[in-house]
Amino acid sequence: MSEAIAAAHRLRTHFDTGATRPCAARRDALRALRAALRKHEEELLTAMRADMRKPRFEAYMSDIGLVYAAIDHALKHLKEWMRPQRVLSPLAIQVAESKVYPEPLGVVLIIAPWNYPVLLLLTPLVGALAAGNCAVLKPSEDAPHTAAAVERMLREALPADLVVVVQGAGSDMVPPLMRGFRFDHVFFTGSPGVGRAIMGMAAEQLVPVTLELGGKSPAIVDRTADVKVAAKRIAWSKYFNAGQTCIATDHALVHASVIDEFLDRFARFVKKAYGEDPQQSPDYARMVHDRRFQAVNAYLGQGQNAIGGATDASDRYIAPTVLTHVALDSLVMREEIFGPVLPVIPWSEPEEALVITRHNPQPLAAYIFSSDRKAQRFFRERIAFGGGCINHCLLQFGPEALPFGGVGGSGMGRYHGKSTFNLFSNRKGIVHASTLIDPGLQEPPYTKLKERILRWVLR
Repeated sequence: MSEAIAAAHRLRTHFDTGATRPCAARRDALRALRAALRKHEEELLTAMRADMRKPRFEAYMSDIGLVYAAIDHALKHLKEWMRPQRVLSPLAIQVAESKVYPEPLGVVLIIAPWNYPVLLLLTPLVGALAAGNCAVLKPSEDAPHTAAAVERMLREALPADLVVVVQGAGSDMVPPLMRGFRFDHVFFTGSPGVGRAIMGMAAEQLVPVTLELGGKSPAIVDRTADVKVAAKRIAWSKYFNAGQTCIATDHALVHASVIDEFLDRFARFVKKAYGEDPQQSPDYARMVHDRRFQAVNAYLGQGQNAIGGATDASDRYIAPTVLTHVALDSLVMREEIFGPVLPVIPWSEPEEALVITRHNPQPLAAYIFSSDRKAQRFFRERIAFGGGCINHCLLQFGPEALPFGGVGGSGMGRYHGKSTFNLFSNRKGIVHASTLIDPGLQEPPYTKLKERILRWVLR
């Protein structure tokens, strides 16, 4: 641990030289990261397969491809983001010019989870480098092959005084690291419980934090929805990465008038996507470790298996499963499932659906399937959630121009594209005052005339 703290201090020394501030230095770092990602692409895909049997297509689309997009977006817009922004100067401080200067924060800590071990480590890094920072990265020990591959890639691509990777169990590494060195920002993606602990440690030194957490993200299907499309897209989102996605559909609230059709269409899609025996499908991932298998397996007895239900502990396999007749106070409806088990709950009136969602308020995502614009607006406005889709799932994570993050218990802070750049920047406000004209209104002695003028300019 002393080595990790010493490495963080070396980053601080390098940052203080000003070497990370020029646009050229930031571009060079981003280009080096992109080249390294291209070179190590196959190694990373193989590592993710070893860690959780992640299908190659899913690993490229969700982990590697989105990192390329983030790098390219940052390179395209970096000069624009770095440019000081002029803002209106009020009459009271004339003659003057007001500008916002985005300055790098310093040394930041990025703590990533295991479920998307490349994406959720490197995407924040892209923004940190674009903003001119140095970074300490902590990949998840629960995806060890990927963590090792990422470290090899970054050591080769970026200098040790710019980016450092620390390995080990988070519970052993992070607390002494955060208490032994004051970071300028901590970016954490993971569970709410660990997020609270991270925030508590950061508070000891008044370090700002970004928390990307989770929650029970609902998909709501009303009577006007295209049921075939809804079933297909909800199933895809649920079983992508075997449900181990923070914005996966956690449960589906389906209007009672279309629930039978929904279940039928859902079953057809699962069979088409994964075959008669999904365990033999090369396109279906596994639980990342035995603890996750046992946690998700415990949900299977809390409803009636309408689809799936098969398991194999030796393979960490849980079949694509749908549960019906699920009690709202059951564990599967109180905890984030984070696995391939989908409770399907019927509803009849919109307020009834709202009541169900309020059992687990402020999810990270919500998905609304409806052809009725009034219904879309009703659920979008009446449910507090971080972000989501109308008539689709998961897509809100993709656009670099779309801020991503949670609300309340599902997280704080927004990132992606310029939002990540701003997150890792100190937006320093500066007033450039003229020395040619000096009205002296604000200076004593204060006269009645000055007060009348003050009231006029401030009204």
